[in-house]
Amino acid sequence: MIINRITIDPEVMSGQPCIRGLRIPVPFILRLLATGKTIHQILEDYPELEEEDIRQTLSFASWATSEKTITVTA
Repeated sequence: MIINRITIDPEVMSGQPCIRGLRIPVPFILRLLATGKTIHQILEDYPELEEEDIRQTLSFASWATSEKTITVTA
């Protein structure tokens, strides 16, 4: 898995992971997808993005969440 479009810079958006150094954070794109926006709609609303940006956002989120261990108690 290659994730080369997600950047983390302490000087951009307080160090949140963003797409290609743009001020578009990964969590923002994930929220758009979670609320039902399609990739096509996001690309129309944010023409500076490309489809591969969205795909790598999802890959990054999958990687980031799989690297954490959360203890669940019943």
